[in-house]
Amino acid sequence: MSAAQAQPGGGDRPERGGPRRVGGTGAPSGAPAGQPAGRTVFPAARSLRFLVYAGLAVLGVLTGAAGALFQAAWFPLGLLLGLAAAVGLFHGGATLCRTKAGAGVPGAAWTLTVLAMTTTRPEGDFVFAAGIASYIYLFGGILAAVMCTTLALPAPPVAADRRR
Repeated sequence: MSAAQAQPGGGDRPERGGPRRVGGTGAPSGAPAGQPAGRTVFPAARSLRFLVYAGLAVLGVLTGAAGALFQAAWFPLGLLLGLAAAVGLFHGGATLCRTKAGAGVPGAAWTLTVLAMTTTRPEGDFVFAAGIASYIYLFGGILAAVMCTTLALPAPPVAADRRR
């Protein structure tokens, strides 16, 4: 038994609830691809990422519902404001998380909310009237979600090279 394995949590075996080292020569077989060697993965970071995605989904639902309600009420400005809020949320989510899911999660929540609001109620009430503004809001928001999800991600900040 080597000295690294004789210590508690030595080697590449993670301690229960603690960080684990991935990469290097003895990377565990379940290590995510593309991670640099020796990067520490904390379980709390995964739960924090889940909370950020859940928050983005809630913001997608709220943005879709608010935009659906006032896009026809203030015709030209309400439509533009609703689409601008949606684009800002999708691009902001991608920038915040630095993943495509950062734009995809609020985009999917926005799309599902808006599509759910297109149905008519048994009483005959509806949110979206058959008009150009409603179609621009529906298709423009979906197009914005797809564009923000498929665009290139911003590069992570790079430390300045101090060699001269």
